[in-house]
Amino acid sequence: MEDPEPAGAAAPPGLSSLLPPWEFLRSRKGQLLLAESVLSFIIFICYIASLAASFMMAPLLEFLLALFLFFAYASKLNEKFKGAHWPLADFLRCVTAAIIYFAISIAAVSKYSDGASKAAGVFGFAATIVFAIDFYITFNDLVTFLKQGSSDSPEGRKTEDEDSDSDSD
Repeated sequence: MEDPEPAGAAAPPGLSSLLPPWEFLRSRKGQLLLAESVLSFIIFICYIASLAASFMMAPLLEFLLALFLFFAYASKLNEKFKGAHWPLADFLRCVTAAIIYFAISIAAVSKYSDGASKAAGVFGFAATIVFAIDFYITFNDLVTFLKQGSSDSPEGRKTEDEDSDSDSD
């Protein structure tokens, strides 16, 4: 007869190891990336079912990028790979996604008359708002990131060294 596992024992690795931690899912960034992924996937499905199938590539790419960043932030890749400018890449992704979703949503709602195109347009406007909120928040993080980077730059250190040399005279 086998002994039951103690209550504090960790679960065996499996599908649960692929899920992001609850702390990240409860964070603002986690919720925004999850909303962006879900909306992009819904818009992609709507465009596939509509007459505006030529617009399906933008939601597919945004879905894949949002999903990648969701798992990258959840697994803390941004802390492991410091060489990449994560806030800048995330900011550019959000700005371009908001502009593209706004443009193709206007085209889908005004040019096509089928229900799937109209639904994709409405979800596209919702995605535009979500991406705009994300790029506003990311912009504030980017400003903080760039201010920290400028204090670490050689030019910043050079002026500090010159100031300390002039004080010793």
